[in-house]
Amino acid sequence: MRVAVDGRALRPGAARARGVARYLCCVLDESRRLFPEDEYQLVDPGRIRLATAALAGRPPLDRFAPGCDVVWVPAPAPIAMSKGMPYVLTVHDLSFEHRARDYPLYDRLWQRLARPAQLARGAERVLCVSEATRRALIERWSVDRERTRTVLSGPGRLPSAASSALPDSIPESFVLAVGALEPRKLPSILAHAHRRAQAAGLRAGLVFAGDGRLRGELEDSGATVLGHVPDTVLDGLYERALAVACASRDEGFGFTPLEAAMRGTPAVVADLPVFTETLGEGALRVPPGDAEALATALVRLEREPNLREQLARTAREAVSRLSWESAAHATRSALAEATR
Repeated sequence: MRVAVDGRALRPGAARARGVARYLCCVLDESRRLFPEDEYQLVDPGRIRLATAALAGRPPLDRFAPGCDVVWVPAPAPIAMSKGMPYVLTVHDLSFEHRARDYPLYDRLWQRLARPAQLARGAERVLCVSEATRRALIERWSVDRERTRTVLSGPGRLPSAASSALPDSIPESFVLAVGALEPRKLPSILAHAHRRAQAAGLRAGLVFAGDGRLRGELEDSGATVLGHVPDTVLDGLYERALAVACASRDEGFGFTPLEAAMRGTPAVVADLPVFTETLGEGALRVPPGDAEALATALVRLEREPNLREQLARTAREAVSRLSWESAAHATRSALAEATR
């Protein structure tokens, strides 16, 4: 089977697609290992060219991979396809539908050009990285449920062989948040909760590994903001952190607490359906946007070592059931189904 893959997420500097890039790299690596008889051809003829194609209907993406049997679109994006060419679409979340203004103008225009609902309804198969995303997609976009599949992602990036030394600015004890510093991730709520927790006696500092338009505000809050860090540094942060915090109001999958779990670090997460699927009881849950509940959870994690150990153990067991190998098998099955 020859598969043309929209590879724009892997372009250097495609910061807006970091999670998609992680997903795409991991599934492709496993697919090539498991199915050496297949050919996966990455196509990236240019962001502007394909965005224009979405409006004009040409040139179709599959034309850049002559002889392909199916196209895989790993996330909604502006795209054109030849008439009759089957394609499989992966949808990670619908956050841009729920609160579009959480995103900068460029991203909102990108999503409008992508016409994700129309793209999903035209796909032979739609892969959803969680059952929560699948249910939302069927309801909001009126996609035929028989053409949808829930394919849980793997547990993010595996630990590096050796982590790097941490920057001197890192506190001795700290809570870690990883990801884009954007409104839907609610980093400002986390910073506010951390200040409340410190007033209640929390000693740990707060470290953000990520960048975005809220960076200045978070630096002014007293948190340590590192920007994007290499994977080896991120491993060191995961290993050293008292806990990882994921305060987002919306997540399609959420790699951060899973990557922390693989390194033995517990997490406090927003009480979202996806974390029931991936972590089960392996994290403290707080209502999204509730700074007081989040502050209380941070204090508990610092003061109750037995709780940290229990959460870390339960999370590690939950994450062990996720695998990129399983995701690759399910993705390959959907691509094969689309060609029939």
